[in-house]
Amino acid sequence: MSSFIAYTIFGLFSGAAYAIAASGLTLTYTTTRVFNIAHGALGMVMSFVFWDFSVRQGMPTLLALFLVLFVVAPAIGWFIQRFIARGLGEGPVSVSLVVTVALLVGCIGAATQIWPPESRTVLPFMVERSVTVAGTNVSAHQIITVLLAVAVAVGLYLLLNRTRIGTAMRASVDNPELLKLFGGKPESVAALSWAIGTSLAALAGILLVSQVGLDYYALTLLVINAYAAALFGRLKSLPLTFAGGMALGLIEAYSKGYLPTDGLLSKVGNVIAPLFLFAVIVLMPQSQLRIGQVKGIVTAPVPSFTKSVSWGVGLFVVTLLFTAGMADADLLLIGTAATYAMVMLSLVLLTGYGGHVSLAQFTFAGVGALAYAKLDAPNLGGLFLAALIAAGVGALVALPVIRLTGLYLALSTLAFAVLMDKLLFQADFAFGFGGTLDAERLSLLGRQVESTQGYVMVMVAFFVLTGVLLLVLRRGVLGRLLIAMRDSPAACGTLGLDMRWFRVGLFGLSAGMAGLAGALFAGLRGTVGAADFQFFASLPLLLLAVVFGVTSVTGAVLGGIGLMQLPVLQSDHPSIGGLFFVFIAVAAIALARDPNGIANVLFKSGHWLDRRYGTQVRAAIPILPTRPPSRDDSGDSPDAGGPGHHHGEHGHSHAGDPVVVTQEEVGAHVATRG
Repeated sequence: MSSFIAYTIFGLFSGAAYAIAASGLTLTYTTTRVFNIAHGALGMVMSFVFWDFSVRQGMPTLLALFLVLFVVAPAIGWFIQRFIARGLGEGPVSVSLVVTVALLVGCIGAATQIWPPESRTVLPFMVERSVTVAGTNVSAHQIITVLLAVAVAVGLYLLLNRTRIGTAMRASVDNPELLKLFGGKPESVAALSWAIGTSLAALAGILLVSQVGLDYYALTLLVINAYAAALFGRLKSLPLTFAGGMALGLIEAYSKGYLPTDGLLSKVGNVIAPLFLFAVIVLMPQSQLRIGQVKGIVTAPVPSFTKSVSWGVGLFVVTLLFTAGMADADLLLIGTAATYAMVMLSLVLLTGYGGHVSLAQFTFAGVGALAYAKLDAPNLGGLFLAALIAAGVGALVALPVIRLTGLYLALSTLAFAVLMDKLLFQADFAFGFGGTLDAERLSLLGRQVESTQGYVMVMVAFFVLTGVLLLVLRRGVLGRLLIAMRDSPAACGTLGLDMRWFRVGLFGLSAGMAGLAGALFAGLRGTVGAADFQFFASLPLLLLAVVFGVTSVTGAVLGGIGLMQLPVLQSDHPSIGGLFFVFIAVAAIALARDPNGIANVLFKSGHWLDRRYGTQVRAAIPILPTRPPSRDDSGDSPDAGGPGHHHGEHGHSHAGDPVVVTQEEVGAHVATRG
């Protein structure tokens, strides 16, 4: 009985901290319609600030706590709303997800840069005081945490339901224009919500530091518990959010106390939060179709089949010449870049064309690598079977949430990635805890590709083939259907299109592409393990795909090269390693609203150079093809969004111009050649 009481007390303490974090998350979403993926990362940064004030600077604990909760955290929350998150709630969910993921990565980069890894300790509040309950010692820190959680829940409920400011907060998201007519200031109200939400994230992080320590990733990932509690309250009910946080804390405590200590079940206690999150998402009511979501979405132009093949052959030849005589260590980097580029191609399909965000693409690559190694069939049959297994897993992830879209779909992939990382990849039937698996290189026509350069060229050939097939799909009926569903799901619904099963198929195909990349990567490396496919790797992968252009094959090529260079740059410049993550985050925030990314800028420049100097160059080199005429002389590159992109086969728009998709246009997207 005493053990049960001890687990209950520990569960109430953890649940109270989760409830505080979830309350801030719910407040931010309720008043601005922005789900802040970086909520836990902000709490992590504020915990380090509290340590800096109280330990390194020697401030009294109460003064340090006051400065963090009422000065630093609110100021950061205000800054984020005014300059980063402003207007995100009115745009596509994919944009707000990318921006907040960028915030998360930026916070981790900034924390590692400002406070390099070392041993740090933050003592609990009033560490010398405690009481005894039924033979169990209860610290003053635990009591304070529970009391603060109750105070936060009651205070926020009264704020939102019993004050004029709370009414303005709710009105700012329901009808900001009407609020302005009554003299309200929606932007000021949103800034206040972000300030309070960031302070609550800071409070939760500071309370949990004594439990998990000052660890960049542990504190950041604890926000998954806050996600689960917030979704338990359906992102609007503070009492249910509080109950969800407390329930989650108790379930975690009981699972660690009563589950077996050996076998797979012994690791379940580490993944209670993602399991709880996934269960809550599955039980969520069906999402309503949102109308009027298309704001500045620009569809990348689609090259002809001939141009696609020509550019693919050109990439293959350039890589062949570039890698000639290269050392194996450098060839492995080129192969790794090809792997990243192939995984980013899966994001071109899923995010660029389909408008959905996955936070688990590298996990799907891990599934493909695991299947390839376990099948022990280093041939085309084994390769495609591994990709098919990854595709099936991707479809299974999307199937339970078939009724949901946007945010919930992305969070389900996050829960899946954490489950795979902490549970299944570590199991004995998979890679094993800290273990690796051997994988042979691919055999073609009965001959194994033994040379590293030859295998890299095989990977490049698969990338080219996958890219060409992706563009063929985009030019067809399915491609127009993808764009139509991304741009106006409500209009597609009125036309009778069932988007649910199409979405499952889309996730499956995207996961299969990532799984193919993972299988090829396993053959390249020879040995692979769970450490090669950690869930966090999917976040910079998504950000760099957006930075370089998530709507184009060219963007995938550039993104793969950029992601390959990231660890190289960090090892060459360890003193500024964290700044590279900050740079990626800033670039992703700046380009999140332009899905064509840097590839768009490059091809705009190339097209300008062609107009300016193309005639002289072709006169000097007569074998070059002539530039085909266009209606406004603003044609674009083969596969990146640019100034003359085509919206299906109906009109065109300049990059950066808002594209308004009407129901008639959606019908044309679907019906043309249908």
